[in-house]
Amino acid sequence: MRYCENPLQYRRRPTREVRVGKVGIGGNNPIRLQSMITCDTMDTEASIQQTIELANVGCEIVRITAPTVKDSRNLENIVKGLRARGCNVPIVADIHFKPDAAMEAARWVDKVRINPGNYADSKKFVIREYTEEQYAGELNRIRERFTPLVALCKQRNVAMRIGTNHGSLSDRILNRYGDTPLGMVESALEFARIARDLDYHALVFSMKASNPKIMIAAYRLLVARLNELGPDWNYPVHLGVTEAGEGEDARIKSAIGIGSLLADGIGDTIRVSLTEDSPHEIPVARALVALIDKRSDPQLSTINSQLSFDPFSYQRRATERISVTAVCEGRIQADGADTAPLQQIGAGGEELIRVVVPKTNYNKVAHKIDKMGDYKPEIVYEDAAVIEVDPRDSTAISKINSERTAQLVTVRDDVDLPVIAAFRLLAATLDNRHPILLKDQLVNRKAEIGKRKQEESDFLETLLIAATNIGSPLCDGIGDAILVQGEEAPGQSLRLSYNILQAAGSRIFKTDYVACPSCGRTLFNLQTTTAKIKAATSHLKGVKIAIMGCIVNGPGEMADADFGYVGGAPGKVNLYVGKTAVKFNIPEAEAVDQLKDLIREHGKWVEPAATEPVLA
Repeated sequence: MRYCENPLQYRRRPTREVRVGKVGIGGNNPIRLQSMITCDTMDTEASIQQTIELANVGCEIVRITAPTVKDSRNLENIVKGLRARGCNVPIVADIHFKPDAAMEAARWVDKVRINPGNYADSKKFVIREYTEEQYAGELNRIRERFTPLVALCKQRNVAMRIGTNHGSLSDRILNRYGDTPLGMVESALEFARIARDLDYHALVFSMKASNPKIMIAAYRLLVARLNELGPDWNYPVHLGVTEAGEGEDARIKSAIGIGSLLADGIGDTIRVSLTEDSPHEIPVARALVALIDKRSDPQLSTINSQLSFDPFSYQRRATERISVTAVCEGRIQADGADTAPLQQIGAGGEELIRVVVPKTNYNKVAHKIDKMGDYKPEIVYEDAAVIEVDPRDSTAISKINSERTAQLVTVRDDVDLPVIAAFRLLAATLDNRHPILLKDQLVNRKAEIGKRKQEESDFLETLLIAATNIGSPLCDGIGDAILVQGEEAPGQSLRLSYNILQAAGSRIFKTDYVACPSCGRTLFNLQTTTAKIKAATSHLKGVKIAIMGCIVNGPGEMADADFGYVGGAPGKVNLYVGKTAVKFNIPEAEAVDQLKDLIREHGKWVEPAATEPVLA
């Protein structure tokens, strides 16, 4: 199956255009930027104001939750208020669980988003075997519930997003396909076939997950299946990493998922989901799209090669373990004296993916490495005997492959190729036994930013470039060490390196959080609650905690989380272990302490250290 025309040469996937109000998605339109308001949908004035605020910062499509028929009915007042104030941004109704709410919303909005996992389908995590007859019966029941909405949308020229969430697959899908990207894709296609039978084609697909590896695989598989089904299945795609969280970690995770797919030419509209005020999402989304616009370079020669990895299923590239000279605590003191013997560190094989720094950065922090906590450099580039190569140079590649012992190999800085394509080509031509060192930028790419001192706004671009160019190969299973070249400040460079490894799920060194963005369904203040939980738990290395304002995206989104903190009712919280609720209706004021107690009960609590590490 093919998910893009050439994974080594950027070309945006051709799609049909779907109109959402006055905005076109897909076709020859630019990649559209979306977001979602966070207030109660019944608060008409706040909904209007937040929508206008989003439109003013460049949001092109705004989504509003509609959990009940009453909320859906109030969309009429919100839309009329917006149009009366001269705001023509298209409005999307976000629907979960209630087909009646979808029917009402479709009377007032430009687009309806439905989730196949919880639209007229059961989701109780019940294990059962479905006979073919029972499975067909369930599909017929869904057809009966879904057909009226399709008919209404077709009549009113309202678009529809069939948006699958990894965490909310139905029991029927879970039992047939498992909690997998394939299950996500097939869940959406079931609903699309019903729509197509009714000659309705104003469809957009999405395959969201909080885990970038799963999200990337699901979107690739979706596009591959659409390609197989035929040229008239060329529907646009909406990209997003759900429950990405907040701050730098969320921006990195979003760049890994969204940026990787955009680099493959997949994606016609995007939403960066942050547990922050919604207008903060738009600059990140705009920057991601701007970076992709730079990838289309007709000057570059067309290259092609067979991929060395399965694009639909993660597996780390199998390499041999090698020994490399390691950074040693106390090796160089502030006066420059070398006080420690050289030591070796493993790279490749089953070793951790290592963090490499250039000598110039190492020299700036060498005197305080013992105080840098988990953000230490591990290998100095100039000491690691790294072999640099142009992956198109077959003679140089053959020479490396003929070596008796495995070597640490990277792409030369002067190679005129997009970074992701360069490392994919290297992995395809290099014998698997040789470990690969990933870089975020090559010299000609760094020149685009220039040698000026980077301001805060420039760091966002640096962060997104690094997360995309290193995170994408990591999610493909490529990479045994990483080197961030685009950030000169050693502390920021090291923090960025480790945070990329964490966000890609490649190396967990701190507490991991899955936190949803707020919306009108949210049952507590997500930003302040997330801050409280982080303050209490951020020292728990390797523990994964899900913080969800409600449960519409499903406990399955917390499947790989150790613990969950979920809004159950206004002012009340349910606590989960994995995807099983174990404590119910806890008063919000007590919930963080009870979460700590739950972590203790399961043997994963440690007391925080007295002092925090220095981050360089």
